[in-house]
Amino acid sequence: MGPEALAQVLRPLQERFLPADFPDLLVGLGRADDAAVYRLSDDRALIVTTDFFTPVVDDAYDYGAIAAANSMSDVYAMGGEVVLALNVAGFPDKLPTHVAAEILRGGADKVAEAGAVIAGGHTMRATEPMYGLVAVGLAHPDRLMVKGGARPGDRLVLTKPLGLGVITTALKAGKAKAEHVAAAVESMKRLNRAAARCAVAVGVRGATDITGFSLLGHALEMAEQGGVRLRFAWEAMPFLPGALEAAAEWIFPGGASDNAMFYESRVAFAPELGEEQRMLLFDPQTSGGLLLAVPAGRLAEFAAQMEAQGQPFWVVGDVGEGEGVVVTLCPDDDLC
Repeated sequence: MGPEALAQVLRPLQERFLPADFPDLLVGLGRADDAAVYRLSDDRALIVTTDFFTPVVDDAYDYGAIAAANSMSDVYAMGGEVVLALNVAGFPDKLPTHVAAEILRGGADKVAEAGAVIAGGHTMRATEPMYGLVAVGLAHPDRLMVKGGARPGDRLVLTKPLGLGVITTALKAGKAKAEHVAAAVESMKRLNRAAARCAVAVGVRGATDITGFSLLGHALEMAEQGGVRLRFAWEAMPFLPGALEAAAEWIFPGGASDNAMFYESRVAFAPELGEEQRMLLFDPQTSGGLLLAVPAGRLAEFAAQMEAQGQPFWVVGDVGEGEGVVVTLCPDDDLC
């Protein structure tokens, strides 16, 4: 569902459950964020989220692993650790049982990698395969990362390259190179767990994960909730191998156009940027990376921790006074 339609659908629910009636609900429908958070005690909060989707790759095991990594990512975006998960699946009657088993095995292996357990789930008949998780995590209430936590002076860090939407669309069209698909699959399967741990350790309070609403869509949510301006440098942006080529051929998923229609009026682009470059920043991501607002004084510490964990990251912009999102060629010599 597109961002505009989703906002309309959720409006009656926001009016039904008032924050004042649920003081321990730290994050709910009152503000758009990556997961719900409920305070259990002074030092423990419960994080709950769910996500599922149809296949984005051909291999059943990889699809299951990607869907599980994507579902758990929202817990990491809030600064939590996943402790248990429930399978959510829909399979056509004609789908061979060994294929369904491979999807579930891929998800189970990824949950085990996260140090969590699958405790059950629900399956139903569907016209095409669907799979994902209900993911449950824990965090300290005072160390949550939220979309509204970015502050002026923070540096914007991205933990996975962009271009997953155009690569998977090229795959469906039979136009993707095998090595480009392999790089995209590897990126989508990588958990955001280590990056989230490093972020929490250095006091990051502003974060989100980049998924269906694109880098710029999710960045706008951070800017609006934090009352700040986010500035990105195009030349500092990381892209998957093949993403720029696919964009040049205008191989974009439909969601990219939806995102552009809804968000573009609130983004100020450098006039030198071409239309395909702008659209790449509206490209919906599946199991994308974290966008973190890292305090500038702790960026070196964050970098050292990420490098020690073997985790890639890119400094792609900064947070300032103002509102909205700005995309320049390169606003800072430290970035480009």
